Amino acid sequence: MSLLFSLIAHLLVTLLRLAKPGGLGAVVAESLAVKHQLLILRRARRRAPYLSSWDRLALGVCTLLVSPKRLSKMAVILKPCTLLYFHRALVKRKYRLLYSPRKRRRPGPQGPSRELIDTVVEMKRRNPRFGCRKIAEQISSAFGIEIIKDIVRRILIQHYRPLPGGDGPSWLTVIGHATDSLWSVDLFRCESILLRSL
Repeated sequence: MSLLFSLIAHLLVTLLRLAKPGGLGAVVAESLAVKHQLLILRRARRRAPYLSSWDRLALGVCTLLVSPKRLSKMAVILKPCTLLYFHRALVKRKYRLLYSPRKRRRPGPQGPSRELIDTVVEMKRRNPRFGCRKIAEQISSAFGIEIIKDIVRRILIQHYRPLPGGDGPSWLTVIGHATDSLWSVDLFRCESILLRSL
């Protein structure tokens, strides 16, 4: 009986040594994961490999024991298109979390009325040199409606388009006269594999 207890104790000590992060267990887990992947690849000759729940469990346990630096070197089954698909999904999730509201908006006022929008746009159209503050003051004094310059600015951004044919040259004319002194720069954003914006 004492022999059985000592055998169980040795087994537990060995398992604890193998489970220690960065030790011999990481090497054994990496070797087992690569061999298991090769068995899966040998199973599927002409089509994509089918992963059963046992395969997923075994690979998941092995990846828990392997250090994160070695994970990219032992992923044999992973295709580049799969990696790019996961990266694209992570980038979308990152920007959805960055730019979505933290909590749901409560129902409230729907913004300015249609009459107020038309009044602001018409006043800007008749007086193009009026700024947002001047338009807000004019509407407040004429109609007695409390409106601030920020609301006027939002209305003008969404609804006001200046009429073509002003007193100055168009942008195309200006660019056409300055073609010999123009420089072109193409700016773009790229996400690294660690979701760092470059």
